[in-house]
Amino acid sequence: MKTRARAVLATASGTHFVHDGFSDILYVLLPVWAQEFRLNLAQVGLIRTAYTAAMASFQIPAGLLAERWGERRLLAAGTALTACGFIAAGAWAGGFASLLVLLLIAGLGSGVQHPLSSSLVSKAYETGARRAALGTYNFSGDLGKVAVPAAVAFAATVVGWRAAAAGYGVFGLAAALAIVLLLARLATGGASEPVPRAPGYAANGWGIRDARGFQALSAIGMIDNATRTGLLTFLPFALIAKGSTVAGVGSALALLFAGGAIGKFVCGLVAEKVGVIRTVVLTEAATAGGIALVVVVPLPVVLAMLLPLGIALNGTSSVLYATVADLVTVDRRSRAYGLYYTLSVGASSSAPTVYGLLGDAVGVGPTLMVVALVVLVTIPLCLALRASVAEPARA
Repeated sequence: MKTRARAVLATASGTHFVHDGFSDILYVLLPVWAQEFRLNLAQVGLIRTAYTAAMASFQIPAGLLAERWGERRLLAAGTALTACGFIAAGAWAGGFASLLVLLLIAGLGSGVQHPLSSSLVSKAYETGARRAALGTYNFSGDLGKVAVPAAVAFAATVVGWRAAAAGYGVFGLAAALAIVLLLARLATGGASEPVPRAPGYAANGWGIRDARGFQALSAIGMIDNATRTGLLTFLPFALIAKGSTVAGVGSALALLFAGGAIGKFVCGLVAEKVGVIRTVVLTEAATAGGIALVVVVPLPVVLAMLLPLGIALNGTSSVLYATVADLVTVDRRSRAYGLYYTLSVGASSSAPTVYGLLGDAVGVGPTLMVVALVVLVTIPLCLALRASVAEPARA
C-alpha cells in the first residue's frame, strides 16, 4: 500500500513539475514578446492574465467532472492541451492577439492539474502522512519553476524562443501519455473508482466544514497568489532596467524559485513548531520587505536576496494548501480544492493586468511598491483564521 501511495505521489508530483514549468516559462518569454511584438505593460499583463484566468476558470469544472469521470483521463487530456498551446505559440504566434488566444487555450488545459493532482494525493494518503505528502507534491512544482525557466531561457538564446517553447511543448505531450499509462497501471483515478464518503455523509455542497475559516484562508490565498504573480510578472522588467540580460533574468528567476522550493519544506516545518498563523504573518511580512528592497537596491544586491525572498514568497502557499484539507470533508475534496484554487488562481490572474495598467501610469518601481503594501493585508486576515486552526502551545 505504501509503495502504491508513493507511486501516485510521484506521478502527481511529476505532473505538477510539468505544469508549473509551463506556467513559469511565461516570465522568461514575456520580456522577449514585449520587445519582438512591441507590447506595452498592460498587454504584457493581459497575456499573463489570459493564461491564469483560463486556468482558474476550469478548476471547479475539473473537480466536478472528476467525481463522475475520474482524474486520470482529465489530467492527461489537460496536460496535452497545454502542451499543444505552447507548440502552436512557437509555430504560429505573430503578435498580441494570437498569443492571447493560444495562451487562453493552454491555460484552460492547465486548470485540471491542481484540483485533480491534490485529490489523487489526498486519496492515496487518506490514512497516512497526508500533510507531508501534499508538501512534497507542492515542492515538486517549485522544482519545475527552478529548472524549466532557466532551461528555456538558455535554449532561447541558442535556438530562439519559438523552438524553445515548442520543444517544451513536445515534452509536455510525452508527459500526458506517461500520466495516463502510470495511473492506469496503479488502478487509480479511473471513472469506476468509488468516491470515499465521510462518516455521517450527507450532500453538503462544497463539503466545507468551517465556512469562516475557509473564507479567511481563501482570502489570504488570493492575496498571496496575486502578490506572487504581480512580482514575477514585473520583476524581469525591473532586473533588465538594472542592467540584466534575458539569460540573466532566467538565472535570477531560478534563484527565486529555488528559494520557493526550500520555503515549501522550511515553512511547513516552521508551521508545525510555531503554528500556521505565526508562520503566515512571518512569511508575508518578509515578502513585503523583500519586494520593497528589490526596487531600491542595485542589481548585485537584488540577486543576492532573491533566494531568501523566494523562501518567504512561496513558503506561505505550502502552509495554506495543507490547511485546506483540514477544513473540508473527504467526499467533496476534489470540488473543495477546485473552489480554493479557483479563488486563489483567479486573483492571481487579474493581478498582472491591474498592476500592468498601474505600471504604464507610474512605472515598474512604484508598482512593485504597491504590491509590497497589498501583501500586508494578509496579516489582519490571519486573526479571522486563528479560531479555525489548531496551533501548538507556546513553550
